[in-house]
Amino acid sequence: MAFIKKMTSDSDIAETFSLIKQLRPHLQEDEYAAKIKNLQDLYGYNLVAIVEEGQIKSAAGYKITESLAWGKYLYVDDLITDNNSRSNGYAKLLIDWLELEAKNNNCEQLHLDSGVQRHVAHRFYLNRTMDITGYHFQKTL
Repeated sequence: MAFIKKMTSDSDIAETFSLIKQLRPHLQEDEYAAKIKNLQDLYGYNLVAIVEEGQIKSAAGYKITESLAWGKYLYVDDLITDNNSRSNGYAKLLIDWLELEAKNNNCEQLHLDSGVQRHVAHRFYLNRTMDITGYHFQKTL
């Protein structure tokens, strides 16, 4: 049976590397745990994973923060289901858990950004009654 686990120890974090690398291919394994720990310490980043039969099937990185524009909200930095485990309900389970986590922390909203090329993900988010509310702009410096 699948369950959601907060990944806090170095070994837990390391177990998520191959999955997160599917979403963030630029990451290096020898730096990964330290980067996650740094995000946890500085920004309140949380890493959770769906584990089934000892395997990581899906994972999300998020933080709870506040802004003038949105009030208190949960922001999903990273959300991925293993390529070989898609269409098995893991993403729905994870999004439902994130929504509950937001409510339990008195957040007013849940936010995430998604690459413009990720059409399947967009369909999933829209089916979960999420709205497209703007564009995200960036400039590499």
